[in-house]
Amino acid sequence: MSVIGNDLAMDLGAANTRVYVKGKGIVLDEPSAVVCDAETGKVLGYGATAAGVPGVTCWPISDGLPADSELTRRLVRHFICKVHGHPFARPRVVMALPDGCTPIDRAALRDLAFEAEARDILLIPHALAAALGAGVPIKDCAGRMVIDIGRDAARIAVLSHGTVVACGTVPVGGHAMSRSIARLVEREHGLLIDEDEAETAKRRAGSEWKPLDRQVLVRGTDTETGHERTAALPVQLIYEATRQPVETIERAAVGIVEECPPELVADLGERGAVLVGGGALLRGLCRRLRTALCMPVRRAERPLESVALGLGQCVDDLGLIAKLRGAAK
Repeated sequence: MSVIGNDLAMDLGAANTRVYVKGKGIVLDEPSAVVCDAETGKVLGYGATAAGVPGVTCWPISDGLPADSELTRRLVRHFICKVHGHPFARPRVVMALPDGCTPIDRAALRDLAFEAEARDILLIPHALAAALGAGVPIKDCAGRMVIDIGRDAARIAVLSHGTVVACGTVPVGGHAMSRSIARLVEREHGLLIDEDEAETAKRRAGSEWKPLDRQVLVRGTDTETGHERTAALPVQLIYEATRQPVETIERAAVGIVEECPPELVADLGERGAVLVGGGALLRGLCRRLRTALCMPVRRAERPLESVALGLGQCVDDLGLIAKLRGAAK
């Protein structure tokens, strides 16, 4: 790669950051984590290199925006240098702009990229990027819904004619679902498990509704003895444990539909919604949302990577950005 750096797309997720390089595809997928020394605050590791490093683990990105500007800037710069293999790389960067964000949020995202030494930044509405990556024909005049369930929040948007017609965000995501599973395991099995173990159990349960009689193993600390032990957790209990977070997402999606004009509601009833994000892999989620919304609901082929793939399409064809009427200025 040249010293100045190839054009790239960066999907800043609360849990993971993915980088797509023009002509190469997704070349980096690492946790959006920074480990700092508990006493001095010195950064000890970023992304994948932060795993297993003793210290305080920080997650500086929330809902696609920097929650801690300085740590996010360092994290972004680390990823840019890692991808290009050169400390002076200054690529042009395409990023997703969260739907419904304020001008202050937009300015913060642009400032972040420039402070991380990008030579230019292009912002694409998040819902459009997710739809592109999921294979949704966004220029179609028919209404379609995109539901992105991330670590900290679920973002819901209705698209038509390449623009975001209605959108909303609820502070419920994969983290809330994992906490619900951890509470259930403690209540039913007297076992304390951390978020990582709950997340692993959620993934082991699979994403399909059936079979219901499977079990997954979880390992944690016995609340009475303090010793580590393993318990078998029926996947049906995982389904029940996540009921409340899912119902919150359902209510939010119904509210978004109610904001749409009648003709778009009719389109949604026919064409439905697509699920992206890590939370889309939750067992039985498509079935639950299909019932609540009375519309077809499908999971994207690559839900974890949909936003990065959509941004990548814009990197591969910068003219596509000009064609998206909803593209951020």
